[in-house]
This record gives sequence, structure tokens and C-alpha cells, in this order.
Amino acid sequence: MAGLESDRIVEALGRRAGKEPGVADVAQAIVSIWNEIDTSLGPILGSRGVAMLYKRSLILTGAAHEWLPRVTETLPTALDLAPLEAALMQQGNTVALHGGSALFRTFYELLSSLVGPSLTERLLRPIWDNS
Repeated sequence: MAGLESDRIVEALGRRAGKEPGVADVAQAIVSIWNEIDTSLGPILGSRGVAMLYKRSLILTGAAHEWLPRVTETLPTALDLAPLEAALMQQGNTVALHGGSALFRTFYELLSSLVGPSLTERLLRPIWDNS
């Protein structure tokens, strides 16, 4: 992923979490952004499509951030963020922030591989800018 877009993701998450965030602030910011992604991309990819990309992102990111929730073999029908929020709450705010950022980067890269970088940026930019 281009460094600029990667920086936008980290900056957006930092803005949404606030100055000197606690782990609850970080977790809430991450969950909030995922809900916006689901709302924005759901009509385009379908709820199941967004959930599948999220699940794949968890699998890929979990290799470097082993505390991220493990996913099941079942096909998701909707985004279930409760396990992610619980896992985030068990981390320190810095670890949660880095893991959440990595998860968003992985999602961005997966989506970009499917629809191209230009469309991915157009789809996700309002979410990053809204933070």
C-alpha cells in the first residue's frame, strides 16, 4: 500500500481515539471505523462481502498480532466486532492502536487487490477524512 494511504489510516485512527487515549478509547475508535466501513461498503459488496474481507484481514494480520481474535471456519453473514473489541480491551493502548492500524492496512490492501487502488481510495477516503 502506498505510504500516504497508510499514513492516512494511522492518522484517522489517532484522531478518532483522541489525545492521550486509553485502551477503551482506542477500541471504540477501531470499532467505530469498522462500523463505518460496513455501512459504506455494505451496499456495494454486501454485508457478507464486507464480513469476508474483514475475516480474511483478521487471518492475515493475526500472524503478526497473535492476540487478534481467531476466526472460525463458518462463513460470516455480517460483521461481528464483539470479539475484536474484547481482544483490543485486553491490550495496552499502544498495542491495540498498532494492531488496529495493521488490520485496517490489511483490509485496504485486500480491497485494493479486488477493485484497484483508485476505487479503494475513493471508497475509504470519506471514512479516513471523517475521523
